Amino acid sequence: MTNGIYETGLGKNPANFEALTPLSFLTRTATLYPDYPATIHRDVTRSWGEVNERCLRVASALTKRGVRPGDTVAAILPNIPEMLELHFAVPMTGAIFNAINTRLDALTIAFILEHAESNVLITDREFSAVVKDALLITTRDILVIDVDDPSFEGGECLGQLDYEALCAEGTGDYSWQVPNDEWDAISLNYTSGTTGDPKGVVYHHRGAYLNAANNALTWEMGMHPNYLWTLPMFHCNGWCFPWTLAAVAGAAICLRQVREDAIYEAFSKHAVTHFCGAPIVLNTLLNAEPSLKEGLRAGIKVMTAGAAPPASVILGMEALGFDVIQVYGLTETYGPMIVSAWRREWDHLSAEEKAALKARQGVSSVLAGAMMVADPETMQPVPWDGQTQGEVFMRGNIVMKGYLKNPETTRRAFAGGWFHSGDLAVCHPDGYIQIKDRSKDIIISGGENISSIEIEDVLFSHPKILEAAVVAKSDEKWGEHPCAFVTLKPGESLSDNDVVQFCRDNLARFKVPRTVIFGSLEKTSTGKVQKYLLREIAESHRPVENGSGNNSAGNKSV
Repeated sequence: MTNGIYETGLGKNPANFEALTPLSFLTRTATLYPDYPATIHRDVTRSWGEVNERCLRVASALTKRGVRPGDTVAAILPNIPEMLELHFAVPMTGAIFNAINTRLDALTIAFILEHAESNVLITDREFSAVVKDALLITTRDILVIDVDDPSFEGGECLGQLDYEALCAEGTGDYSWQVPNDEWDAISLNYTSGTTGDPKGVVYHHRGAYLNAANNALTWEMGMHPNYLWTLPMFHCNGWCFPWTLAAVAGAAICLRQVREDAIYEAFSKHAVTHFCGAPIVLNTLLNAEPSLKEGLRAGIKVMTAGAAPPASVILGMEALGFDVIQVYGLTETYGPMIVSAWRREWDHLSAEEKAALKARQGVSSVLAGAMMVADPETMQPVPWDGQTQGEVFMRGNIVMKGYLKNPETTRRAFAGGWFHSGDLAVCHPDGYIQIKDRSKDIIISGGENISSIEIEDVLFSHPKILEAAVVAKSDEKWGEHPCAFVTLKPGESLSDNDVVQFCRDNLARFKVPRTVIFGSLEKTSTGKVQKYLLREIAESHRPVENGSGNNSAGNKSV
């Protein structure tokens, strides 16, 4: 079908069409705002003009060393300026950037290097021990380049040269080309691989461009924000925020380690306006020493995701003066795709009511595409009643290209023309969705479906509880029952029965945990509780009986 009279007879040409790529944001900002701060790390600040030149030099040097379009360049780096630069420098060559989780073991890192067919690895001394072991495992001939960052003492350099020497090899007049096809891959991100080898999620230039712009639009960032890096840049390419910051000419304030004292210091020292973080980061800030919070400027914007944040955490953060917005997405959706967008008709509500609304995941963000909650068998949308559960499905320009070298898994993930998230949710009458559980985390006790997230929300509201996670534990009578893992605040004490009674006061009887385990929670590097490990631990513990003893904070490690 044609557009009839609207056909011009010429079609797409360089004058009226160019493939979308987030690299264009850097070119524009370096031209318009060359002297504005781009990266701030300890006592070193670089402007957007300087960052652009460094990216061109690194791209030029990589090309001279044989990197070609379609190659993979990997990095194992903390949140330092070089990590942000590589988000531009590597794609400038036509290669694909693979930022690897810094907390992985050597065997998994070696698998990723092999699976991605990496030709270059750029790494930091902090991770030299595990990287050295991974390089001994892999059979690939990899050019290793060290980032010798003075903010870390120790480790060793493993490579043939360091990053600054690489930068010096290149030229600042390197001319990169817009991809012929915006569908071309720009980056590769591996899933956690908790049930097998990790899967390589492929992003394309179009999706990266649109989600980078989507971040700024969804969050109303404006121009020249001061963005603090607490979210790992290796996680979904930092939710595409390296490219977002180039679009809005913002300053990237880098933190090697995410600690509450360093974060609060950065808030004050660098006039932070925005930061992203998992709920565990928010909870850490909320429970930090009161002295750290003194003089905190109100209005800092927080974007949180990664696990459903309890309303109590949102309420506490907003009481401190933060402006919290929740987003939802997966590695397969470039990070955030759903947003808990605020409506002005809610402005008059109480703080508790506002926090409860913000704890919902929300609606599709502006450039995201479509989302629905539907029956996974029939693909029919569930009623908007806030009660009927279904699976969350998404589709649009910020859904992955597919899984690397895994066509069958890709086909299953896209069955029916939608991406299958595996998350269970309800849809409220206003169209906002609320995640109830991962499909694999739902607890079925005596034929009743129990949401682990609902129980966790109740546990988080207890004034003595710092963190909580709930999983299924086998039960001879009921099939399975909820098992609660609880971390207490420092100096606090609770018994198993105290926890159970609190849940009885706030939940339906069949939802109350029968097993309570105290201790710290094992998490991934992005703040997600590793529930598969908790399930294994739960099986060896006995249910709560009358007369259980006290437990103090920090008495047991999970």
